[in-house]
Amino acid sequence: MGLDKRGNVRTIQGHGMTVNRGINGNRRVVTERNGQRFVSNGRRGGYAERPYRTYGGRSYYQRTYVYGGRSYARVYGRFGYRGGNYYRYYPTYYYHPAYYGWAYNPWASPVAYGWGWGGAPWYGYYGAYFQPYPVYPYASLWLTDYLIGASLQAAYEAGQADADAQASGSASVQELGALAYGGGYESASDTVSAVKLTPELKQQIADEVKAEIAKEKDAAAAGTSTTAAPAATGDEKPSALDPDFKIFVVSTNLDVSTDDGADCTLSIGDVIERVDADAGSDNGVHVRVRAGKTADCKVGSTPQVDLNDLQEMHNHFREQVDAGLENLAKNAGKNGLPAAPDTGTTGGQPPAPDPTAAAQLQQQQKDADQAEAEAKQEAGAPPKN
Repeated sequence: MGLDKRGNVRTIQGHGMTVNRGINGNRRVVTERNGQRFVSNGRRGGYAERPYRTYGGRSYYQRTYVYGGRSYARVYGRFGYRGGNYYRYYPTYYYHPAYYGWAYNPWASPVAYGWGWGGAPWYGYYGAYFQPYPVYPYASLWLTDYLIGASLQAAYEAGQADADAQASGSASVQELGALAYGGGYESASDTVSAVKLTPELKQQIADEVKAEIAKEKDAAAAGTSTTAAPAATGDEKPSALDPDFKIFVVSTNLDVSTDDGADCTLSIGDVIERVDADAGSDNGVHVRVRAGKTADCKVGSTPQVDLNDLQEMHNHFREQVDAGLENLAKNAGKNGLPAAPDTGTTGGQPPAPDPTAAAQLQQQQKDADQAEAEAKQEAGAPPKN
């Protein structure tokens, strides 16, 4: 059991489960048993991971994500780097190269597009931080707004799920006491203050979206698929360290520290830039905060992020680009979007979601609640009423 300097329980380990409590009350739970892994980020949801297949000496895993009552599955491959295990997202299908070319190159004329977000609570909440482009001269800008919007919606829903748990009395001891150490929950009527995403920073994200489209086009042309990935050959550098990829959109709430020992939080939708070319001996990678909410790490600060967390940000980015490309293919020629060429695909479909994932994650939350309550009592705090 680990305590912070104020005596709050921050880390609990036992029976294959690790519970980490963040500076602002955010909770991350990881459980490993029988070759499976369950990860919850707050009460909104998480994922269940189990072995999927082995090919070419590489192990693949099925991740079933469960958020807001929705479930979907993706495929990940595990690889080794400097003595540790990392995961890389693998698409199970690709579009035909002509579609990627259409998504990569400028459109015939700029497109005005209405997202329909005006009445959405999350959009009003983050209005000081994010505004979509008024027009889109090419798809990568559209995809950039798509993935940022999806991230901020997820952040809002995560906060509301925790707030609802607090209001219903099902929150854990530390969630109920989050205000005691700088956390707390803002109501849906509040808005968040922030150092906003500038057009210049969004363009940098769009450039990386464009680079990802080019890589998928090459993979599609080469006939690459999950079952035809290069064979595992020892250490593989995580794609988060790709020298051409330095801007990251934070995908889960993280506690980080600067070199002078100051702690702060990165929350979903913040934007950071990788500074180091590789991780240090402690597996930390320095990043520079480029945009974020007021309660998060100060813009311009340079905390360290664990390489595993940075890799997961890159994985999430790739997932979101693929989800955006799918959405764009379905809506091409509608609502002002230009018609797309061949949107056919090659390869297989993602595996069906694990039907037990939601129940497993719910049980994990109950186990974590109990573990925290017991740890709080052991630490000498009054028991939960």
